[in-house]
Amino acid sequence: MGTEDEFDIVVIGGGPGGYATALYAAAAGMSVAIVERDKVGGTCLHRGCVPAKEFLETAAIFRTVGSAADFGIKVAPPTLEFSVSQDRKNAVVDKLFKGLSGLLKGRKVTILSGTGTLEADHRVRVVDGEDAGRVLFGHDVVLAAGSVPRTLPGLEVDGRWVMTSDEFLDLKEVPASVAVVGGGAIGCEFASLLADLGSKVTVLEALDSILTGCDEDIIRLITRSFKKRGIDIVTGVQVDGHDVKEDGKTTVVKAGEQSFEVEAIVVSVGRRPRTEGLVAPGVPVEINERGFVVADEYQRTAVPGVWAVGDVVAGTPQLAHVGFAEAIVAVKGMLGETVVPVDYSAVPWAIYCHPEVAFCGLTEAQAKARGIPVVTKKDPYGGNSRAQIIGDTEGVVKIVAEQRPDGSAGKILGVHMAGPWVTEQLSGGYLAVNWEALPEEVAYFIQPHPSLSESFGETVLALTGRGLHVG
Repeated sequence: MGTEDEFDIVVIGGGPGGYATALYAAAAGMSVAIVERDKVGGTCLHRGCVPAKEFLETAAIFRTVGSAADFGIKVAPPTLEFSVSQDRKNAVVDKLFKGLSGLLKGRKVTILSGTGTLEADHRVRVVDGEDAGRVLFGHDVVLAAGSVPRTLPGLEVDGRWVMTSDEFLDLKEVPASVAVVGGGAIGCEFASLLADLGSKVTVLEALDSILTGCDEDIIRLITRSFKKRGIDIVTGVQVDGHDVKEDGKTTVVKAGEQSFEVEAIVVSVGRRPRTEGLVAPGVPVEINERGFVVADEYQRTAVPGVWAVGDVVAGTPQLAHVGFAEAIVAVKGMLGETVVPVDYSAVPWAIYCHPEVAFCGLTEAQAKARGIPVVTKKDPYGGNSRAQIIGDTEGVVKIVAEQRPDGSAGKILGVHMAGPWVTEQLSGGYLAVNWEALPEEVAYFIQPHPSLSESFGETVLALTGRGLHVG
């Protein structure tokens, strides 16, 4: 095998976890190759985070223009040309893809086209694509093959009646009525943007509420807001399938004894790891019963020198920024540097529905389930001057703190937000939770006025027992 096929690291998969591994390792002077079956950037850039948020921004603009008269601006009722938004989405994705490709090239990362399979002795074989037949040796190998949308029996994806996020993000027109199957983060984002763009939306969720895992106060607020906007939420139902009506214009979704007539169905029930063919037979990397790669807190698999990051890893949040963090942990481990593993209980979460949701740390219920006595404070955005200025007052900041023996608020355990641009406001709360800060410590930091971030500062100040605008 020629030296050109030997690298310090071979990465299988060029999504967020994979390309972050490559960039971080290359910055440390390591030679890196990525084997990617499609385009670097992965689901997040091409079929997930970025295109979905572009459409959500289209929905936000449409909503804002529709209420322009409230600000004394007279405009004709807005009309939607969704194909233009689709073209804009493609342009944004293409620009980011070219930027990422240039960044990888600038750091001398070798990119091979095809599907990679880990074989014995740290060999990675490219089994298809333009570079089929190439065999690479990596002193270390990183498994970062990503994930694909899950589907449900009876809701086979056909791109016409039934679609996942992949097919939805290629739509040229917005359906007049949609059933969103799954009320998690992605399902709520799709439901929100479709409702803003004029669709009649029904969310069908098998569990007892939408946004399971969020704080109960946040769930109640989003549920109330969705219903006020005309989004129907049906929980505790299992979708069994669908039947296309004779007119060929609509289909009937069956959920137990209930049925819902819609023009399209969006299945949003999570993602499964793409581990088929990732590891050759006989290679002792452990893959669990759900198809995920088992790795320890340092991203090490059962095979020395083989690591796993991103959506393929068992028991971790499928978030791009978690993949970034795991990549850094893995590379630091390879270099023998001091490593701080990812604390999955305190990573930041961002959900871009309207109102937005952002949180980190423990919910009130989770803290109590662990036997931790808590003190909580909430500050509605209705009293925030900046929120009133921009005309977006629906939301709340809630902080969960450990209760001291004297009843006062101690260490900040969780920060939970719903409201305008909260996805851009979570950083202060994230730092507070991960530094195990006390309310009196955070309260020293001054928030600008008027700003949305004041609500976080006001809530922390109230936890000290002496709030200004919050009791």
